[in-house]
Amino acid sequence: MAPSGQVAEKQEPPELGRDPELKSWRCLVFYLCFYGFMAQMRPGESFITPYLLSTDKNFTQEQVTNEITPVLSYSYLAVLVPVFLLTDYLRYKPVLLLQGLSYISVWLLLLLGDSVLHMQFMELFYSLTMAARIAYSSYVFSLVCPARYQRMAGYSRTAVLLGVFTSSVLGQLLVTVGRVPFSTVNYISLGFLTFSLVLALFLKRPKRSLFFNRAAPARHGASPSELDRMNPAPSQPADAKPGRAPLGAWRDWTLVRMLRELGDHLRLPQLRLWSLWWVFNSAAYYLIVYYVHILWNVVNPTTDASSVYNGGADAASTLLGAITSFSAGFVKIRWALWAKLVIAGVTAVQAALVFFMYSTSSIWLCYVAFVLFRGAYQFLVPIATALCPGVRSQHILRHRPQDHRHPHRCRQAVSGPPGALAASRAPSW
Repeated sequence: MAPSGQVAEKQEPPELGRDPELKSWRCLVFYLCFYGFMAQMRPGESFITPYLLSTDKNFTQEQVTNEITPVLSYSYLAVLVPVFLLTDYLRYKPVLLLQGLSYISVWLLLLLGDSVLHMQFMELFYSLTMAARIAYSSYVFSLVCPARYQRMAGYSRTAVLLGVFTSSVLGQLLVTVGRVPFSTVNYISLGFLTFSLVLALFLKRPKRSLFFNRAAPARHGASPSELDRMNPAPSQPADAKPGRAPLGAWRDWTLVRMLRELGDHLRLPQLRLWSLWWVFNSAAYYLIVYYVHILWNVVNPTTDASSVYNGGADAASTLLGAITSFSAGFVKIRWALWAKLVIAGVTAVQAALVFFMYSTSSIWLCYVAFVLFRGAYQFLVPIATALCPGVRSQHILRHRPQDHRHPHRCRQAVSGPPGALAASRAPSW
């Protein structure tokens, strides 16, 4: 006699456990990756610092180093959390549109601005584009089930890196071979960014997100959040009066739930480890990426635009990052056992490369060190991107008492095909 869970599983209709919005997930993921590729087509980005120091803008190196570039770090710190909350509340697409508009504002200020204040506003808008990247990286997880998180993270990340590579190669060819002025390259970037904004208009807006879009907003077209789908709240008592919030309803406030979830997740060793790596390594990574162009100008000061190979260095580092990012989607090891060793090894290599860049007086060796540094970082990013939500999903599923009695409910909770549950529980994280 079959267990009751298996009977219910056999009687389940073929489409139960599949979210209708995920039937065409392949097309949606492809379009999202194409958008991610086109949004990176900014051939003038590798030459922003030389452009600011050129006779077109005529800013001094002290102004760029001490007055303009630092605005990016501080404004990014200020807007990161609000943009993250808006991303979840607005369900990704509006934040992607905000990112597109901010990119256009960056290049308009870069082309038309002529004062330090204008360039500081340019850095402010650029910080918005950086903070809004969370919308693209988390959008893909609303399209697929947890079993596909790691591979989809690799695909979406690879699309972005290939876009950066193509953009850098195009920019370098325009500057070195075509001897196109920096200002013209920036106008070309503005055209690509306008096209990517049009692409963002046709992205499908997901009906669910992680925290804010719960059962109540379902009346307005939003379905329950992912946390509600995997960990539904207990039903309301029968004697509860309609229209009156039960005692302790404050525990269901979104911000309270977020803080409670944060506390619960910090108790998970794997999630805590990868989150801390992401915070500190990303902070160092962005500081190096956006100050390295100033270092290159110090190591190799030149007024000849055709001899500036910043785009080539960015292209080589991005190509290596795309290869390592794509390969990371297929890495299957026991991360619970090897994560600390991998993180320690990669971080030690990055630190050595940064010290080498600081010490060398050769611009070509500096380029090589930067390429290896960026490739090492891009290898671990998609792994962390997939492991964090994957560990969270497994933790929620394993702590639901009914999961062991009704496996069909668990499959429906992860919003994937019938085989998704087994894959999501596999000890590959």
